[in-house]
Amino acid sequence: MKPNYKYLWNRTPDKQYKNLLLEILNEGEKDDAQSGVPTISRIAPVSMRFKFENGFPLITERNMNPKTSESLPITVWQQAIAEICAFINGARTLKEFEDYGCYWWKDFLTEKKCTKRGLEPGDNGPGSYGAAFHDFPMPDGETFNQFEFIIRQILENPILKTHFISPWIPYYTFRVTGHKQKVVVCPCHGWIFIRIMNNKLTLNMIQRSGDVPIGVPSNMCQYAALTMMIAQVTKTVPYEYVHSFMDAHIYENQIPAVKTILSREDRIFPIVEMDDSITNLFDFRKEHFVLKEYNPHPGIKGIPVTI
Repeated sequence: MKPNYKYLWNRTPDKQYKNLLLEILNEGEKDDAQSGVPTISRIAPVSMRFKFENGFPLITERNMNPKTSESLPITVWQQAIAEICAFINGARTLKEFEDYGCYWWKDFLTEKKCTKRGLEPGDNGPGSYGAAFHDFPMPDGETFNQFEFIIRQILENPILKTHFISPWIPYYTFRVTGHKQKVVVCPCHGWIFIRIMNNKLTLNMIQRSGDVPIGVPSNMCQYAALTMMIAQVTKTVPYEYVHSFMDAHIYENQIPAVKTILSREDRIFPIVEMDDSITNLFDFRKEHFVLKEYNPHPGIKGIPVTI
């Protein structure tokens, strides 16, 4: 089913993203980080709750839909949706991500980083999102597709409180002496709890580690889109997307950009429409989503990204 969006003039500006940034700045704690760039972290801040009736949670404080170019023929929000489509279909390599239309992994999956983990260049490894979601290892040597089974379980018994997915395969993510980690970038997000009440679907995504100025806006977009996808194939109403955190942080060198974001006026969320002919979760692609009524502030160039 489609989101029950209110008309543009009935939607209200959403301040939750800016409130999260303020909470981190005002109540967070400064600490060193593995990258060498200190962070200000807030452990388990207040969750953001987005009812679809008030629009699709694509931030307006900076432009997530900038003009494309020949070198990058797809814009930010589309790449975010492309990435989640890749993940649920088991993608774990740079080539697979780019085949789906997500191009921001090239700086993470370098030959040096992959070789350090004993992996082929461009491979994020068996402890990555796609591997956990689509090919979770079982004791008998077979693999388990979590999204296939959660769709089946929702269709068969929607009122259960066990609609839960994890991106974490502990054997591949621990990093201790004598044990080699088998993932380049450990999953930062993707703990998913789904609750259906009166045929209304709420998806709560819990994020282990959130770079709030850069990464979180894309995560908001992609998991809101996933909420819509799951609702459509289970014939439920996409009611609410909830975004929770274990560690939400701002890198110290991002503070000037954060202050610019906080100075900007609040604007109304856009809407995103989806091709209603798709009935198989694994068939969704970025091309099946259309952005409308988006009126963001200009982009902010040069927000540092920590690799």
